[in-house]
Amino acid sequence: MRLRKIFKCALLSCGLLSLLACGAAAAGPKEIPFTALEGVQVGNAQNDAGKTGVTVLYFRDTAKTGVHISGGGPASRETPVLDPTKEDIGINAIVLGGGSAYGLAAADGVMRCLEEHKIGFDTGFALVPLVVQSDIFDLSYGSASIRPDSELGYQACLAALKGNNPVSGSVGAGTGATVGKICGMRQSMKAGIGYYAVQVGELKVGAVVVVNALGDIFSAKNGRKLAGLLNKERTAFMDSAQELYRLSAPKDLYSRTNTTIGAIVTNGKFDKAQLTRIAAQATNAYARCINPVGTLADGDTIYASSCGKQVPADVNMVGALAAEVMAQAIEDAVMASKMNDEEYLKYCL
Repeated sequence: MRLRKIFKCALLSCGLLSLLACGAAAAGPKEIPFTALEGVQVGNAQNDAGKTGVTVLYFRDTAKTGVHISGGGPASRETPVLDPTKEDIGINAIVLGGGSAYGLAAADGVMRCLEEHKIGFDTGFALVPLVVQSDIFDLSYGSASIRPDSELGYQACLAALKGNNPVSGSVGAGTGATVGKICGMRQSMKAGIGYYAVQVGELKVGAVVVVNALGDIFSAKNGRKLAGLLNKERTAFMDSAQELYRLSAPKDLYSRTNTTIGAIVTNGKFDKAQLTRIAAQATNAYARCINPVGTLADGDTIYASSCGKQVPADVNMVGALAAEVMAQAIEDAVMASKMNDEEYLKYCL
């Protein structure tokens, strides 16, 4: 009789634990600060006169990384090393910057900073920091002659080594970001850099994004337009997609002057091929929040990195979650960068 009672109590306990587990799962992802992602530190540097800057994601113990490029005009550095068919080693840093192809010089400063701190891949002859980079085109805002250089990259990397400062808005790589440019800069709006992160059990997934799109920006939560093309009086929104549909002959849509670049960071345990897939799925956030998107006038790119104390996770689940956090990061980037017209227009070239 006593054994029956013990067995019954055990069954009840198991049932209660199952219900609690289901309840926890049903609660869904919980928002966390981006700083709660272990293994990555963020540093920023910007030139206020040029309205451009650099953001460095430094991985303390390196990070397996994949990349997906969906836009037609990317400015990038060393992305081929992330090909799953290449050597399966981790990288030291991702650099997001302004200045278009000119800004790729910032990675030289990042490498110099890492080498000075004895960080990099040991070749037996020298330490070679493994650094990848993507840039936005912000030469139409601020000064076209001032771009991120080696020194600015060095400063951003040093800031990342010393601390962790994922600040949203017109800072770092988001300093010169703008959106809604199909009718020119005078009808566009300010955007910037944004972050968002969640946790499900032990799994953590975060996103950082620099929003510098040709199209309009919408909230993935309710479809509300957040930023984009304005009328000439700057009193109401116009529709970038509708303006695109009006074109009956080929036109240079500020060609290659727009790029939304970002990264997914997770403690999920994945290889480069899986991370490449996660980066591709995260691109769904661009389609949900930006319209039009992925044109030849865009250089849209997303990285995906695995770092910190890693936990087993399903690649499809994390890919779906990556799109969710990226969508929220896009909204954060735009909302944190709002600026009055007088201040904004004086920097539009």
